[in-house]
Amino acid sequence: MKKHLRHLGLALGLSTALSLSAQQAPSTSYVDLVNPLVGTQSDFTLSSGNTYPIISRPWGMNSWTPQTGKMGDGWQYSYQATKIRGFKQTHQPSPWINDYGQFSLLPQTGKKPLFDEDKRASWFSHKAEEARPYTYEVYLADYDTRVRLAPTERAVVFEVEFSKQAPAEERWILIDAFDSDSELQQKDSRTLVGISRKHSGGVPRGFANYFVVRFTQPIRSVVREVRRGKGGKHALLAVNLSESKEPTTTFYVASSFISPEQAMTNLQEVNHRSYTEVRAEGRAVWEKELSRIAVTDSEERMKTFYSCLYRSLLFPRRFYEISPKGEVLHYSPYSGEVRPGYLYTDTGYWDTFRALMPLIHLVYPEEGAKMAEGLMNAYRESGFFPEWASPGHRDCMVGNNSASVITDAYLKGLGKIDPKELISALLHGANTEHPTIRSTGRLGYKYYNELGYIPSDIGINEHAARTLEYAYDDWCILQALKKAGAGEADLALYRQRALNYRKLYDPSLGWMRGRKKDGSFQSPFSVFKWGDAFTEGNSLHYSWSVFHDIQGLIDLMGGDKAFTQKLDSIFTLPPIFDDSYYGFVIHEIREMQIMDMGNYAHGNQPIQHMIYLYDYAGEPWKAQHWVRRVMDKLYSDRPDGYCGDEDNGQTSAWYVFSALGFYPVTPALGQYAIGTPYFREVRLRLPEGRELLIKASETKHPYIQSVQFNGKSWDKTYLDYAELLKGGTLSFTLGDQPSRWGTQPDARPYSFSRE
Repeated sequence: MKKHLRHLGLALGLSTALSLSAQQAPSTSYVDLVNPLVGTQSDFTLSSGNTYPIISRPWGMNSWTPQTGKMGDGWQYSYQATKIRGFKQTHQPSPWINDYGQFSLLPQTGKKPLFDEDKRASWFSHKAEEARPYTYEVYLADYDTRVRLAPTERAVVFEVEFSKQAPAEERWILIDAFDSDSELQQKDSRTLVGISRKHSGGVPRGFANYFVVRFTQPIRSVVREVRRGKGGKHALLAVNLSESKEPTTTFYVASSFISPEQAMTNLQEVNHRSYTEVRAEGRAVWEKELSRIAVTDSEERMKTFYSCLYRSLLFPRRFYEISPKGEVLHYSPYSGEVRPGYLYTDTGYWDTFRALMPLIHLVYPEEGAKMAEGLMNAYRESGFFPEWASPGHRDCMVGNNSASVITDAYLKGLGKIDPKELISALLHGANTEHPTIRSTGRLGYKYYNELGYIPSDIGINEHAARTLEYAYDDWCILQALKKAGAGEADLALYRQRALNYRKLYDPSLGWMRGRKKDGSFQSPFSVFKWGDAFTEGNSLHYSWSVFHDIQGLIDLMGGDKAFTQKLDSIFTLPPIFDDSYYGFVIHEIREMQIMDMGNYAHGNQPIQHMIYLYDYAGEPWKAQHWVRRVMDKLYSDRPDGYCGDEDNGQTSAWYVFSALGFYPVTPALGQYAIGTPYFREVRLRLPEGRELLIKASETKHPYIQSVQFNGKSWDKTYLDYAELLKGGTLSFTLGDQPSRWGTQPDARPYSFSRE
């Protein structure tokens, strides 16, 4: 997802440990299998994830990262870089969206502190760097200084081991509050307070991040530098601390979006605690969350899996704070007010409605419940559900996919949701345009409601993509209307709108195509053209975006055989593309081109569910083949471990689901299409102490020969959410040749046309 268009305290449970042989048992904890540097070998022209090392708690409000890029650079950490400019508090969901609530610190030595970000930068090596989800440690070679940090949800503890060669008066800690009218001042003999106002959009007037830095030693001297620019003051400050008998210097940092006083409250998460203590606590928290899915396999496979699961537990981030009285509060980036209750941010639902949010709803339902309540708060405070939030509404991507996310939570009983308010919010979002943010609400809804599609000749880009996603979102709204007991008129209307995808199918081409206002098809038109009618893809990618009615799509395409031949063609075609809409080869195109998988573009989201569609057309063995091929070929635990943008956990969540052996093709449905299991054994911890054990006879080969669920033969190519929640044992027998398993017509997953 990018914006070219807009420019593991718990180890295995005893029962699990006893079930594993000594040879199989992991040699370390789950969290220590995670590599936060996966996907950091990226740039504007070619993404291997476009990630950065997020040092945080799961869904933490504040994250920390070593900063190798310049101030304001979305690529704030690059694996190829050789120098560190600072250690940065960050809230960045992607390099394309960039950051907010940001400032940095850098220990250094010398007679005078260096403020210039290029001059102060220190050489470092990955050989002298340790990155874990709960800690980051590195050796700053130019200063002969070691830095260690460990965060909580809203604070962090630093431990600095200065060079023994540097006298006390030459040891500095620099705080850079960044430009855009920042502030820094000394509060008392041990404390600094500051304000960072730098952001990249999505905030109201008066937005600020208030932060506090508290030292365990008295401040001996301060050197300030204030620069002036277009955005106002750029405050920098360096402190020299009184000499201490301790071999290391410890200091604490916390911030708040609510007030300076709340920042002091948030500081109590780390104040008076050692780096070792906070690090151990963070490790235990991560271990607890990662161990919800306990897998055993080769170390390389486990590293890839848990690195993906880690990425799945970072966004959307908690954007709420706890008052001194224990109240849950949040600063609203929509209204600028401080409001009660939960709020989450830093996610684009165009990406994450597909797999990331369904994964949270299945494996972490208590977090999903709070996220759902946060979505309702966002609606109350802005009049709309967010489609891309960072921290408030951002103009990015297409669709009305918040409808999928909130409907899925509602249907699964997650969160305290008033049905009447939910329906009002859903219908408002489906029949309104946001006054300033084109991606929020439904751009072109009047045309869509009248014609059943967004025309190609009215000046709205990505019109076909919008139409296809609106049709799915209408099906989601229909499901919410049903549960809420809506009247037949509303149900009939959204039943009709859920079939609007049919309006774009061109039988002469056999693919989806833009349509003009007069009803004629868009011309000229090429199925290989990226952008224009579609979003970061072409018709070969987007024609499959009928998440709720694959049988209806099969019927349009001429039946099972014609449908599977079209699926096959995506892999057998050469990587032909037309980049004329952009005027250059965007990185998503290049990533498709170089992977040697034809026109299959797994590096971007629109096509990621496509492989599972073989289940709907009687050839599930092809889904098994291609799922395994993608997992083996396109993912790893290395800095180039992704084949495109990771995107807030979506590409990671695809891997996590696929490793379990199933995937939510229709996200707001209690059903998962079966692929093939990746591990010999998986233990999935479910609510109320239940457990689902997923076993495979072997994993060398992907082809399912038979399936048993709780001792009974299972011939369907899908699994039900309600049945999975009961727990039990799901057993797969795999082999080296395709079988007839799952090929009978009644084995197929849900389709709206068959309802």
